[in-house]
Amino acid sequence: MGNTVIMATAVMSNKEIEGIDFFPLTVAYEERFYAVGKILGSRFTKREGRPSEQSILTSRLIDRAIRPLFPKNFRREVQIIITCLAWDKETDLSFLGAIAASIILSTSDIPWEGPIAPVRIGSINGELKAFPTFEERESGDMDLLLTGLKSESKKEILINMIDAGMNEIPEETILKAVEMSKKYHQDILNFQEDIKNKIGK
Repeated sequence: MGNTVIMATAVMSNKEIEGIDFFPLTVAYEERFYAVGKILGSRFTKREGRPSEQSILTSRLIDRAIRPLFPKNFRREVQIIITCLAWDKETDLSFLGAIAASIILSTSDIPWEGPIAPVRIGSINGELKAFPTFEERESGDMDLLLTGLKSESKKEILINMIDAGMNEIPEETILKAVEMSKKYHQDILNFQEDIKNKIGK
């Protein structure tokens, strides 16, 4: 997307882990210094440091969106690693990372009831806008990220995760934003389903 490149990988253990009462899912979103053209560190040490706060928050956001769609009582370990290889300083990385995770799961043999589609809606000077820029998100009244998926009948879009930062705004504005997002959810889901039909399980 743009000049941004994201790589996503997914792996599942070949047997269930016994004696646990939770699904052992790990989602790790990683940003590399070289993604923005920097190689930091001393002359001899060039390894990456600990994840940034934004990377941790992005990992958690993606986890919240995909975790409910795995089978109930599933106990095989699953790891999803999303790595930003190049960033154009404009593309929304949490949006793109969620799509990458959704595509890699949809095209793998890991049992999962996706795909999901993330959509970001902002409110700038009282006007709703899909996929606002970073500057608009900072200055706007609302920054809303929703992930959606198709219902079992394939006739509706269901919202399964909401992440928001906003000033106090009317409830009607939120409802309008949710409805506005559904067209974009549909387009992104259709895009992923085309990929799944060509190369997926």
